[in-house]
Amino acid sequence: MSSARKLLYPFSLLYGGVMQLRNELYDRGIFSSKEYEVPVIAVGNLSVGGTGKSPMVEYLISLLKDNYRVATLSRGYKRSSSGFLLLNGNEPAAEAGDEPLQFKSKFPEIMVAVDESRQHGIQELLIQAAPPDVIILDDAFQHRKVTAGLYILLTPYGNLYSDDLVLPAGNLREPKWGAKRADLVVVTKCPAKISSEAKQKIRARLKLQPGQELFFSSISYSEEIFGRKEVLPLKELQKRHFTLVTGIANPQPLVGYLKQHSLKFDHKAFPDHHNFTASEIKELRSKGLLLTTEKDYMRLKNDIPEEDLFYLPITTQIVDGKKVFEKAILDFAQKK
Repeated sequence: MSSARKLLYPFSLLYGGVMQLRNELYDRGIFSSKEYEVPVIAVGNLSVGGTGKSPMVEYLISLLKDNYRVATLSRGYKRSSSGFLLLNGNEPAAEAGDEPLQFKSKFPEIMVAVDESRQHGIQELLIQAAPPDVIILDDAFQHRKVTAGLYILLTPYGNLYSDDLVLPAGNLREPKWGAKRADLVVVTKCPAKISSEAKQKIRARLKLQPGQELFFSSISYSEEIFGRKEVLPLKELQKRHFTLVTGIANPQPLVGYLKQHSLKFDHKAFPDHHNFTASEIKELRSKGLLLTTEKDYMRLKNDIPEEDLFYLPITTQIVDGKKVFEKAILDFAQKK
C-alpha cells in the first residue's frame, strides 16, 4: 500500500464500519431482501477492478444454456439508458452497457437484461412470455436487496481479498468478512499449472467458512482474432504492426500474452468501461489495424472500419475440480 493510501486508513475504518452495519441489518432481517422461486446465481467480488466476472458469467451461460432458459441481469454500468431493458443485440454499447451487449452477441439465444434495480429486473424477466429457468446476476455480491440462492465470489490470484483493505486505503467494497456469504469461492487468473503448495497457501490465507468450496481458475486466450467478417490466426499479426486498445481494469496480462507471441504493437490504454469520445475515435481511426478486448469491441465496432478492428476472446478454465464445480451449478439449477 502506498504512503498516500495509508493516510486514508481512518476513512477506510469509517466506510468499512458503515458497510458492516448495512450487512448486519440485512442479515438480521431489519432491511428486507427478496427471494425468488426461480434459481438465482449471483456472481461478484469484494474488490473493485477486474476479477474475471464476465468470463465467469459466460462460463455459466455455456454450462446451462442447452438445458435451461437462461437470463443474465446486469445494472449496465455507465449506460446512457435507465430502467429495465431487454436486449435484442442491436443496441449501441452506450445504451445497453458493454458487457451485457457482449453476452447477447455471443449467446443470442439467451435473455440478457439490464436494470439498476435487480428486484425490478427479475420481476420483469419473470413476466416475459417465456420466463427464464435460471437467472445469473452479474456483479451482484453487494446487492443485498435480492437474496440469491447461490453466491459465487471471485478473487484474483495476485490480489486476494484476504490481503486487502477497504476503500479508500485499499480496494475492497466491503470488509473481507463479507466473504462468508459466498457458497463457492473462485481464485481467478491463476497460472494454468498452479502448484498444490500454492493452492494450500491460498486456502490458508482465505480462511473459508465451513461449507464453502474453493476452486481455482485461469484465463485462456484465443489463438485467433475476430473481426466482423473475418477470423485470422493470431500469428498473422507477426507480419503487421498494430495498436492494442484497452479499456479494462488491468490490461497487463493481455499485453504480456501478446509479447509472448513476439508481436510488435503500440498500446493505447483507457479506463475501465471507457466511453470513447469523438476525438478519440478519430485518432484511433488513423492508427490502421486495431486489436482490442471483446468488451471494448462492443464500444468500438460501430465507429471503426470493420477491416481495421479485431478482438481477442478469452475464456475461463477451471484448473482442477471442474466436475465438482459444474455439478454444484447444475445441482442448484435443478432444485426448483
